[in-house]
Amino acid sequence: MFSPLELVTRIGDKAGSIGALVSAMGCAMCFPAIASLGAAIGMGFLSQWEGVFINTLLPLFAVLALAMNILGWFSHRQWQRTLIGITGPVLVLLSLYPWFQYGWSSYATYTGLGLMVAVSIWDMVSPANKRCDDETCTA
Repeated sequence: MFSPLELVTRIGDKAGSIGALVSAMGCAMCFPAIASLGAAIGMGFLSQWEGVFINTLLPLFAVLALAMNILGWFSHRQWQRTLIGITGPVLVLLSLYPWFQYGWSSYATYTGLGLMVAVSIWDMVSPANKRCDDETCTA
C-alpha cells in the first residue's frame, strides 16, 4: 500500500491545497472571483475573519503544501512532479508578500491556488510512484 511518508505527504498536500483555497474564499476584497465562488456555495460567512485567513491561514496552508511536496520527493523521486507541486505554493507565498503591492499579484495567487488544486487532483487520480530502485536512487 503506502509507506508512512507517502501517506503523510498525500494527506498533507490535500490539506494544504484545500485549506489555502478556503482561506482565499474568505477574502472578498483580495480575491473577488474565489470569494464569489465561496459565497455561492454558502461560505460567505468567512468574510468576517478575512484578516486571519489572509495573514495567517493562507500562508500557513501554502507552507504546508510546499513542505509536503518537498517531502514527497523522498518517496517518489520524480523531479518534474515535485517542481510542478512546489510551483503553486511558491506562487501563493510570493504573491502574498513581495508581489502584493503590484496589481497583477492576484493573478499569481489565482494561478498558484489553481496549480495547488490541480496537483492535488492529479495526485488522487494518478498517485506518484518511485521511478527507481533503492540502488539507483541517491539520497
